[in-house]
Amino acid sequence: MSTIDFRTAIRDAIAAEMERDERVVFFGEDVAIAGGVFKATPGLHERFGEERVFDTPISELALSGAAYGAAITGLRPIIEIMFGDFMALPMDALVNQAAKFFYISNEQGTVPLVVRCAVGGGGRFGAIHSQIPGTWFQGVPGLKIVAPSSPGEALGLLRGAIRDENPVIFLEHKRLYSVKGEASPEEVIPIGRARIARAGEDVTIVSIMKGVGDALAAAEDLAAEGISAEVVDLRSLRPLDLDTVLASVAKTNRVLLVEEGPRTGGWSTGLLGAISESGLHDLDDAWILATAEYPIPYSPPLEDAFMPDAAAIAATVRERLGAGVAR
Repeated sequence: MSTIDFRTAIRDAIAAEMERDERVVFFGEDVAIAGGVFKATPGLHERFGEERVFDTPISELALSGAAYGAAITGLRPIIEIMFGDFMALPMDALVNQAAKFFYISNEQGTVPLVVRCAVGGGGRFGAIHSQIPGTWFQGVPGLKIVAPSSPGEALGLLRGAIRDENPVIFLEHKRLYSVKGEASPEEVIPIGRARIARAGEDVTIVSIMKGVGDALAAAEDLAAEGISAEVVDLRSLRPLDLDTVLASVAKTNRVLLVEEGPRTGGWSTGLLGAISESGLHDLDDAWILATAEYPIPYSPPLEDAFMPDAAAIAATVRERLGAGVAR
């Protein structure tokens, strides 16, 4: 184990897989010479050369189309979409081509393609540079959506994503790039398995990415008040590890889903439905903490108020456990 920050974990995962497999290539806007707008990939261009790490023109659709073509003809491309908000532009190549090729080829062809993108608010980037587009793709069979919460997960899950035989969208929350944590350079984490980030007895809190850290901080505060919260880190939105969530709910009988995004069409709404369908007999209470139904504000005070954080998570748990729910 070593202690590294999140952005270094991303770079190390790409470097390790490029060392392991010469078919892995990496390209995108300013990812090579500049090392990425969030400085997650410096040094890769110098280490692996222009043929395997290179910059491209500003065209997300061209990027994804080139990656799709490369993937079905023998390479294993990783591309970077600078901001997740612009994932609307390569949707055709990803949704109508990459996601379906395995099926329409009668399982004869694969698309080993990874799309990395920086997502999330809290960075003063405004309404069109702060969204989390995971749920835009969650209803597309053939796509996997990975959402790590720590440097160790970023490294292990990205290595797992690069080895996957079909397309993976890899979400990197901007507020995590400077976060430090332990990581094992050799670990490859399978996609689709949630983890219990903290054990508890009174309520289950489920989230992804930055929300997991907020939930852990809230659980620490609640523990001082005698409330034991279990925190589940989903780690991927598709496939979704419902079994781990249901097992936690069976233990605590209450579940809070924390999503940075609107509840309408959000992953939390879908997961709440699945919990209700399969685990209703274990539920005493279930609710969602999400953002308001409007775009992310640019004003710093308004953006801070817009985002779910540890204080908001702790407050809603106190309210639910203290008002109308017997412990």
